[in-house]
Amino acid sequence: MTTSIIQPEQGYPIAAIATPVGVAALAVVRISGKGVFDIARKVFRKKNNPKFRFEQSKGYKAHFGTIHDSEGLIDEVVALVFRSPNSFTMEDMVEFSCHGGPVVVKHILKVLLDEGCRLAEPGEFTRRAFLNGRIDLLQAEAIGEMIHARSESAFRTAVTQMQGTLSLSLNAMRERLLGSCALLELELDFSEEEVEFQSRSQLQEEFRLLQGELSRLIDSYQHGRLLKEGVATVIAGRPNAGKSTLLNVLLGEERSIVSHKPGTTRDYIEECFLHEKTMFRLTDTAGLREGGEEIEHEGIRRSYKKISEADLIVYLLDISLDDYLDEVSRIREFLEQYPAARMIVAANKTDLTSESTERQQKLRAATGCEVCGLSAFRGEGLDALKRLMSSMAEGLDKQHEASVLVTSLRHYEALRNASDAIDNAQVLIDTGSGTELVAFELRSALEYIGEITGKVVNEEILNIIFERFCIGK
Repeated sequence: MTTSIIQPEQGYPIAAIATPVGVAALAVVRISGKGVFDIARKVFRKKNNPKFRFEQSKGYKAHFGTIHDSEGLIDEVVALVFRSPNSFTMEDMVEFSCHGGPVVVKHILKVLLDEGCRLAEPGEFTRRAFLNGRIDLLQAEAIGEMIHARSESAFRTAVTQMQGTLSLSLNAMRERLLGSCALLELELDFSEEEVEFQSRSQLQEEFRLLQGELSRLIDSYQHGRLLKEGVATVIAGRPNAGKSTLLNVLLGEERSIVSHKPGTTRDYIEECFLHEKTMFRLTDTAGLREGGEEIEHEGIRRSYKKISEADLIVYLLDISLDDYLDEVSRIREFLEQYPAARMIVAANKTDLTSESTERQQKLRAATGCEVCGLSAFRGEGLDALKRLMSSMAEGLDKQHEASVLVTSLRHYEALRNASDAIDNAQVLIDTGSGTELVAFELRSALEYIGEITGKVVNEEILNIIFERFCIGK
């Protein structure tokens, strides 16, 4: 199921720009690996100390000087020294803080590459930190999630994982499984004597406790996913209900084309929208109707797919039309087909009818849904809609007791697999099956948990994880 980690070019010196490319006051270029002190010495001249050598510097020490190439001075820089193993990668490292012009930064990177460094791959510094044992795989992923966090809640969750809270919990479970597995393996060595080094009742109790801990972590994924990815929110409804206008006013920009002609939106448009601490992934879908062109039919099919994946559906209708109650049947249909999603009925164009309040009350009674009146065109009622969306989002996550949250689908699937393996072991014990079969299931559970923290992992998983990082991290 898994293979050992394939080591990359062990310790080969790498270099990368660690700050975003563009005009800025400062930028950072970092190098790490064997021989980087010698490479840095070739390009760096310390002010008032021409004999300076990085090998002689203490760690966490900054030095002011200049960087040169074969043509002369490039820039004044501050060189920060990190000595192995007390660095992010646990290798010798130097970080050059220079002026933030893109030409300056590229010149510095080029001279370092010319002197023997290789351009770092995405996430290679963090990957080396993992391979060298400074952090586990879960913490490495948390660093990436912290960098890409789009809300305060997602950021805080990533920080908690980076500190190793979830890793400690998983490692403790793994140690307990290892203990039980070792005793079963020992029994196999004494199979002729038919002895039990751990009673089956003790094993079952241990499995019950482990399943409880696994279940709490598995149940936390729903909430963790919402924090990390945002609440999948689909704006649905008939053509010309004002869906694109609503998307634009929520985002505060003209993101979607608005037209009075039905069927303008042929495909869904997705953008993120932050309200207070909740991130929403808003999707403007094609208007739902019969007929239309072949391309529009495809757009409607995709709309239904996005609706089926939604955490929250904002069903928008034109409250000014006399046939507004015709929408009730479709709303009820959505409630039956997508019971996991929350539903808000947004009664749009309240400015075009004097019967808005009465009609909203009829909609509420007919659908049983929360109804919010608004005029997307005039920007009226938006605050009430945002509050209602946030209120709905708070109730989406399942109640759980885990002190930490699982935010990654990879972790979630591994935990589910581990739980299934322990379930299988329990069934085998209940049916009096052989010790070797129970031990096999425990080994499987061990591997699944080990995949999360990197105790057991293969090269493909590593590549998938670290290729999502930016170069320089």
